[in-house]
Amino acid sequence: MKIKTNKIDGANAEIEAVIPKEVVDAKLEKVAKELAKTATVQGFRKGKVPVAVVKKQYGDKLVQDAEAEALREVLNQGLDELKIAMESLIGEPNISQFDKNDDNIAVTVKVALRPEIELGKYADMVDAFDKPAIADKEVQAKLEELASSQGKFVDLKRKRMARKDDSVILDFEGSIDGELFEGGAAKEFALVLGSGQFIPGFEDQVIGMKIGEEKVVKVTFPENYGGDKLAGKDAEFKVNVHNIQEKAKVEVDDALAEKVLAGQDNPTLENLTEQVKSQLEAEAIATLYNDDMKPAFLDKLVNGLKFDLPEFVVEQEIDVALNKKAGSMSEDEIKELRENADKLEELRNTFRDEAQKSVRATFIIDSLAAAEDVKVEENEVMQTIYYEAMRTGQDPKEAYDKYKEAGYLPAIQMSMVEDKVLTQILNSKMKEA
Repeated sequence: MKIKTNKIDGANAEIEAVIPKEVVDAKLEKVAKELAKTATVQGFRKGKVPVAVVKKQYGDKLVQDAEAEALREVLNQGLDELKIAMESLIGEPNISQFDKNDDNIAVTVKVALRPEIELGKYADMVDAFDKPAIADKEVQAKLEELASSQGKFVDLKRKRMARKDDSVILDFEGSIDGELFEGGAAKEFALVLGSGQFIPGFEDQVIGMKIGEEKVVKVTFPENYGGDKLAGKDAEFKVNVHNIQEKAKVEVDDALAEKVLAGQDNPTLENLTEQVKSQLEAEAIATLYNDDMKPAFLDKLVNGLKFDLPEFVVEQEIDVALNKKAGSMSEDEIKELRENADKLEELRNTFRDEAQKSVRATFIIDSLAAAEDVKVEENEVMQTIYYEAMRTGQDPKEAYDKYKEAGYLPAIQMSMVEDKVLTQILNSKMKEA
């Protein structure tokens, strides 16, 4: 069996072979004999089925198995010559040629390898930076916000007009062109002014109303409003205010801390202040990292580290981009691409640069995770999905099963690895304020 190997680059190799008919026949004989030991054929005892009968009954299947075994031999022998371990392969080998005639089979097998990346002193690509400083006034503002959230709405001590942040108890009745519409009316509805609960413009016009006052509020439904019957339409709401309530002031003191830190040790204002400052610092760091430093650092890595990319992985990434693009194309445009191979290839190539960057980033993150000993276990992925589902009012198990069935878990895990490893590296460069 003639085999020719070609190491194209650090991430791609090719194995060519001509498999003689005698090799396939020998393997066919071997496969048939093995099957004869276990095959069940009517009229013969198990293990006593003649090879000729097995060949007749399982003919095409035996040929396929024999050819598959010959291909495995080609792959193993080719990898040995290339000095490539099976574990280094990415994905399944791709049979790009399989030309069969009466005398032999000419095959070409393409294999993709995990690229070797010289990371070098990657942390030096990030300059040391100061930890974000949180001003005392920011901490105080957050404490007052917490205090406000603990306050309860109470009736006004002195009658006045409705203000932002008041709770207004009102009746409303909506109409379009004089016709009432479904879901546009309510009695004694409690609306916190400034909450953005109603369509834009409604709450602004209620501000300034007094108890017992009636008013017609004119608004326009947003173009992207859920119902087609209402989207973009001008509407009028007849509004009647029954009561106005304001939030009772809650002081920023130890009593507030006892409410907010209920169940914790040392529920004092001093401890609450420290926790609020830590939370604000974490939020500031997350914003700095996610909006600026992580994208900039990853961009430096992608542009600075040079290595070969597995061809088929890049093509898969292009396929993803192409499928996404197809979702916004007309049937005529898609038909044209199907009928014009050159135009399809031209479109594919417009995604190539971004696909290569994306694949390069994936392998870099993988290498960084190994260098930094960063792992994300399956249970961490599950906890993250469960937490997000509970936060948004979904059933956690249903959300997890949905992601799992759609095959999204590896992508979520990879995203978590990226976030974790980049955070760890940036943290090492952060100086205390």
